[in-house]
Amino acid sequence: MSVTETKPPQWQQGSLIEIEIDDLSDRADGVGRWEGRVVFVPDTVTGDRVLVRLVRVKPQYAYGQLQKLLTPSPHRIRPQCIVADKCGGCQWQHIDLTYQHQAKTQIIIDALERIGGLNHPPVAPILNRTTGLNYRNKVTYPLQRSAEGKVQAGYYRKGSHKLVNLNQCPVQDSRLDPFLAQIKQDIETQGWGIYNETRQTGKLRHLALRIGRKTGQILLTLISTDGNLEGLETQAKTWLEQFSDLVGVCLNKNPQRNNIIFGKETDCIAGKGELEEEFAGLSFFLRPDTFFQVNTETAEALCDLILDKLTLTGSETIVDAYCGVGTFTLPLARQAKTVIGIESQASAIEQGKRNAEHNQIENVTFHVGKVETILPQLEIIPDLVFLDPPRKGCDRAVLDTLTAIAPPRIIYLSCRPATLARDLEKLVAAGYEITLIQPADFFPQTSHVECAVFLQRGNLPKE
Repeated sequence: MSVTETKPPQWQQGSLIEIEIDDLSDRADGVGRWEGRVVFVPDTVTGDRVLVRLVRVKPQYAYGQLQKLLTPSPHRIRPQCIVADKCGGCQWQHIDLTYQHQAKTQIIIDALERIGGLNHPPVAPILNRTTGLNYRNKVTYPLQRSAEGKVQAGYYRKGSHKLVNLNQCPVQDSRLDPFLAQIKQDIETQGWGIYNETRQTGKLRHLALRIGRKTGQILLTLISTDGNLEGLETQAKTWLEQFSDLVGVCLNKNPQRNNIIFGKETDCIAGKGELEEEFAGLSFFLRPDTFFQVNTETAEALCDLILDKLTLTGSETIVDAYCGVGTFTLPLARQAKTVIGIESQASAIEQGKRNAEHNQIENVTFHVGKVETILPQLEIIPDLVFLDPPRKGCDRAVLDTLTAIAPPRIIYLSCRPATLARDLEKLVAAGYEITLIQPADFFPQTSHVECAVFLQRGNLPKE
């Protein structure tokens, strides 16, 4: 006789209930229902029959903890990582990639319909150019010491700041795996102190690795509270000799008591302070803290699709808002008359200019500042505005400016369906029509999904 039969469950913390998972949330949890109430359960998938302990209870919903898998879903697979049930780096390794794509597509549709008020949004099949593993070109690992005093690097356990120690990771580029165990051992040998966020003691906070997927060049960066690490220069030179693909060792200084990984100052200790990567037929220089899409192959495929759908003639003036280091700016510039890049971070603009010069692209101008400030000052009506805002979406002033200047076409690249839907509602209300919504799986094994939306106004031919 089961626990649920001997003691009828109640809607209260600690109760055990038996439910079937019938959906996945945009926060990666499985979603089930019990007596008309919603229950969110991590580590589950649509089709699972599970025994769940309620751990946080509200009147109409609760969060549960998986106690026993009663009947597995046909979408459930064995994770490729031995610590997938503990590590917080991935949430969906137990779900087959095909169903991950179905779930992400539905997350987008639900957000556009529920938040954006858009009926039957034209969502294309999701774009993906990886197997779902070994795709990340950049990783940043927190550092801690174990109870025995050993240096550890890995990701935090789900919902905690307790580290899951890793010597390899199935979602990062496999060429980075050999670094983990060796770097931890060398840090220990050097005797460098590890930062303790509770006591605010120690120095080393993170280990960051970045690789050019096409070039194979690797950067190793230590993030420390200060630059006083005795013996670092000698050790950095040893690492360069030991790892043939390593082109540079850097030290980033972050003395702030916050959860931001990189500080403002980075020094090159040995080798180069940047690597070179190829993207969309161009060369890009990337520093340790440069924002660049972590899934090179799928980002490149999306860039190619965007250029193909736009069918630029070479006569267009384009504004690339939130342009970063020119990841999309420069490919657009090769097919347009002129491109104007706007970015609030001066260091990114500096890199964008260098990347343009390196690729001999002369029809790009860059502006440092907030999009909501710079865009109205341009006093032009561009043929196309390319939007790639942060997760919070576009500032309302940006949307107001867009509706005022009314560019014929807009492409909105988003990493968060909820804020995308909110902004699209305003653009559609202002007279724009959505002609294509192209999801892209930049983050397999997680619930995150990228999405490019093509909008146009007037009587232009549809994409």
